[in-house]
Amino acid sequence: MRILLVEDDTVLGAAVRDQIGADGHPVDWVTRLDEAADHLAVADYGLILLDLMLPDGLGVRFLRKLRGDGNKTPVIILTALDQISDRIEGLNAGADDYLVKPFDLAELSARIAAVARRYAGNPNPTITHGALEIDLSARQVRRGGKPVSLTAREWTLLETFVQQPNRLFSKSDLEERLYSFDDEVDSNAIEAHVSRLRKKLGRNIVETQRGLGYRLGSAE
Repeated sequence: MRILLVEDDTVLGAAVRDQIGADGHPVDWVTRLDEAADHLAVADYGLILLDLMLPDGLGVRFLRKLRGDGNKTPVIILTALDQISDRIEGLNAGADDYLVKPFDLAELSARIAAVARRYAGNPNPTITHGALEIDLSARQVRRGGKPVSLTAREWTLLETFVQQPNRLFSKSDLEERLYSFDDEVDSNAIEAHVSRLRKKLGRNIVETQRGLGYRLGSAE
């Protein structure tokens, strides 16, 4: 899931970027609301992490405009404002969650995963698909009861498929979910990730429709 981080604190921003990057999420980090608007105009994000006090305005106003324009991207507010009234204002503006600074980075990872599951229509953290048992919270997968080790991007690819099992994803759709603007993407990167996923989870786990894209297949 590609994430837009809007945070002007460089120390916190770097820590958050590194944490969620290690979780397998590509991250685009900006420090201003106008930059956030520019990014949202050209990329499809699965989640926005939004500070409330930015150099060029208030995050809550930005969020209200976002929702007013019909943008339904999930938003988690990250802020030092800890009054109940601040939380209510943020949630009423359209935020999906609210995390007060300072916070534990592991908790942020858990909240990101929970919001992603809710938006995918699957609040249950464990999915069974054929011989696979996929724990979205622990980011673990078992095949026939045995654990399978996946790289961060292999996990993100699997998570993308299982959360929308009936959707056909184009190659560009998957590139947007696996890579940020700063990443260099080889022309055959998606094919390589799909190939490795098939070797680890079964050759039918990803179904290819030539010229169209990929979708979740069957698990042996």
